[in-house]
Amino acid sequence: MHINKHTTKHAPTCTPKHTAIGQRKQGIIAPLLRSILAGGALLCLVSCNDMDTSPLGTYPEDQFWTSIEKAQYMLNMVYNQHYSAGTMWNDETLTDNLIHARDFCDERTIRDGNAETTTTTFATTWKNLYAGIKTANMFLENIDKLQANQHTLTRMKAQARYLRAWMYLRLTSLYGDVPYFTTNLTTAEAKRVSRTPHTQVMTAIHNELTAIVNYLPRRDDLTNDERGQITRGAAIMLQARAYLYDADWAAVEQYCLMLMNEQEQYGHYALYPNYQDLFSQDAEYNAEIIADYEYAPRVRTWGEMHDMAPISVGARVNGRAPTESLVSAYLMEDGLTTDASPLYNAKHPYAHRDPRLTATVVYDGYRWSDNVPDGTTGKIIYTHPNSNITTDAYAGPNKNQTPTGYYVRKYYDAKHEDRQASSINIITMRYADVLLMYAEAMNEQGKMSQEVWNATLRPIRQRAGFTLASALDYPTTATQADMRDIIRRERRCELALEGLRWFDIKRWRIGKQCLDGYVLGARFINNNTENIRLDKYIFDENRDYLWSVPQTQMDINPNLMPNNPGYSR
Repeated sequence: MHINKHTTKHAPTCTPKHTAIGQRKQGIIAPLLRSILAGGALLCLVSCNDMDTSPLGTYPEDQFWTSIEKAQYMLNMVYNQHYSAGTMWNDETLTDNLIHARDFCDERTIRDGNAETTTTTFATTWKNLYAGIKTANMFLENIDKLQANQHTLTRMKAQARYLRAWMYLRLTSLYGDVPYFTTNLTTAEAKRVSRTPHTQVMTAIHNELTAIVNYLPRRDDLTNDERGQITRGAAIMLQARAYLYDADWAAVEQYCLMLMNEQEQYGHYALYPNYQDLFSQDAEYNAEIIADYEYAPRVRTWGEMHDMAPISVGARVNGRAPTESLVSAYLMEDGLTTDASPLYNAKHPYAHRDPRLTATVVYDGYRWSDNVPDGTTGKIIYTHPNSNITTDAYAGPNKNQTPTGYYVRKYYDAKHEDRQASSINIITMRYADVLLMYAEAMNEQGKMSQEVWNATLRPIRQRAGFTLASALDYPTTATQADMRDIIRRERRCELALEGLRWFDIKRWRIGKQCLDGYVLGARFINNNTENIRLDKYIFDENRDYLWSVPQTQMDINPNLMPNNPGYSR
């Protein structure tokens, strides 16, 4: 999503949740939106459950495709539809990183083993992604009607094709075989389209990205007003990610090396110096960010932090909370696990830990004023129920406070607006992930070495704040299996709460290991001898790596059957 954070004027104020209209940095959208609405357009950003609903609604086509500004608005709609902050947080709630324990949202229902073909998230995700694909298809079928600079048109088409590929990758990752089409479907066609095999969808995605990459700009070539546009680097990284999901390790290596070694061609990227500050407004558009989904103060904000941050800093209630599983994943300063390190003290379990824990999770005794520059002085967050300060303290299930003893810190916006409304951009791709993908690909091919380690995990840990040689030096005695565990743990901690954990669990086939059994919180029970115990998750290896095709879609179109294994119809 691409918005002009600095020049957009007089835009309507939105709620702390997501606004419905895509806005971009060129500063043309607010007046254009008013003119289109005045002309009678019924803009459908989330179309009906069929695949043929026009995003133009009743606006006459011959009147819409008359200017590059209107075409830009249509492209903005595709940006708007392909992702969101809410999508990221919902994805994390499907994992062992976060739990939504306050009510039975769909993510909790899925993890509790109670998903059905009628589960709402299955239907809305399908509908919304196909709505975005429909908008992209309409844009691509009509853009050449304009009499405009061909370079501009070619770049705009490449962006739309990238975003369509992104949405198809998400669809096939969630549902497996899905209908794949790149033209507008009629109502009749939409009712009889069949599912395309996953392998064919993936091939089409790769072919699409190969076809467009050289029509996209490098990150280096964007003007300030163009920041946030899809770039060559993003296309190369989406290739790497798609190959990663299918465990094509040689291809992952190839595309990661393009971003690491061919930066004159694909853009210059590097790790941002400060991990904690990376997820703030001040660090937006830095050299680590390959792609993001944009927000802007007062114009477009997201509000999930209102139900995740500590109550004492302005949150309303706690809806989502980090788990003990996530907290336990973070190493000690010496690079060892809490079970193996002599630095670990059960009475002070958060001392001497990987600094990324403090940048990600709020725990008992958290020095808020040291880690959040929001004007507080000397503020400490207490989450233990025996604390004399009970505002944030665990008080049992279904209370306003945290159900796990932890709160979310990552992406907290020190410059937030009313009700924790945040305009921090949501990072969808960054260079640290490139390094981690490359390390994993090399290890899985039996090619891990000190050279690879020093180019990947070592700089990531150095940036995180590790200083001891035992954490930074290449573990020469580690087997391939040992290194696999190290890399997977590093991915979890480095990329925690960024919407990627579920897709890692899925491709590693570790759902039973991670998502079956009780969800635990901090060790606050029975005089600090037992962990808080929450839901008992149920994971069916034969069902739960894929979502059900929505019941509503199968009712409309029987050609979408048979359903995925474990679901009816």
